[in-house]
Amino acid sequence: MGETMELRHLRTFRVVARTLNFTHAAAELHYAQSSVTEQIQALEADLGSKLFERGRRLRLTAAGERLVGYAGQVLSLVEEAKAAVDDERGEPDGDLIVGALETLCAHRMPGLLSAYRARWPRVRLSLKEGGRGELYQAVRSSAMDVCFTFGDAPDDPAFAGASLGEEPLVVIVPPAHPLAGKDEIRPGDLRGVRFLATPQGCGFREMLDRIDGPVVDTEVGSLAALARCVAAGMGCGVVPAVVDHPGAVAVPLAGETTTVTMTWRRRDEHKPSVAALLAYALSSKDMCSSGSSKVKAGAIDA
Repeated sequence: MGETMELRHLRTFRVVARTLNFTHAAAELHYAQSSVTEQIQALEADLGSKLFERGRRLRLTAAGERLVGYAGQVLSLVEEAKAAVDDERGEPDGDLIVGALETLCAHRMPGLLSAYRARWPRVRLSLKEGGRGELYQAVRSSAMDVCFTFGDAPDDPAFAGASLGEEPLVVIVPPAHPLAGKDEIRPGDLRGVRFLATPQGCGFREMLDRIDGPVVDTEVGSLAALARCVAAGMGCGVVPAVVDHPGAVAVPLAGETTTVTMTWRRRDEHKPSVAALLAYALSSKDMCSSGSSKVKAGAIDA
C-alpha cells in the first residue's frame, strides 16, 4: 500500500464495493459523485491496482474483491482504537454494516434498526440482505459487522453469538390440502407428505430435515418461490411463522421452533456500535415471536 493512502478512501471504497454504484455511494456518503470517483482513483493509484471494472455495470476486480475484507478489518480496528483511547466518549459512532436473511430484513430488522438509529444517531447504519452462508462469510471477512439469521451461530472460535429468542414454525399447505383444516400439525402427521424445500445447506432446509417423515421431492431457491409453489398446489413447506405465504394456508407445527440469532466477530465484541446493537436486540420485542434471549458463552456482557 502506498504511504499516502487515506482512511476516508477505504471507507468510500467499502461503500462503493457494497453498492456497486457511484451515484448511490455518493448519496449514502453525502459526497458529490465526482468526489467518490476521485477517491477511488486515488486509492487505486496508492495501491497500484485497478479495483473496479467500469463497464455497463460496475463490478469489483479480483484485487478489489481481496481488498474488501482488509478494508473492513482496517476500519474496524480504527473504531476499536478510537474507543480504547477515548474513555469519555458517551456514545458509539462510525459505520455499522448489518446483514440479515431476506425474511428478517422484511419483518424483524426495521423496528430494531429504527429504534437503534434513534438512540445512537451518530452510527452510520447499512443493512444488507443475503443467504446464511453469504452472511457468515461477510462477517468473517470484516465486510460486515454483524448478521441476523435463523439457527445457532457457527461453532467457530472466530465468532460470538446471541440467541434472541424463538420463532414458531408452521406448515404451509395448499388451500385444498387435507392438512389445511387442522388447528395444529404434529410431526407424525407429516409422514409420507410431499414437501418442497430450499437446497441442502440452507438454514430453512435444516428445519425440515430434522422432522422425521416428510418426503422432499422438489427443491426451490428461495422462500418466496417456495410459498408460491405451495399456493399453486405443488406440495407443502415448513417455514418460520413470520414468513409471508400469500395463497397458502399456515398451520402451527406443534412443539417446533427455530432460533433467531445475532452473530459477530469475537474480536469486535467490545466495539461500541456492536455492543449497543446487541443490547437493543436482546431487549427488543420486534426480533422474535416468543422465547427468552441468551448470549453465547464467552460473548460480550450486554
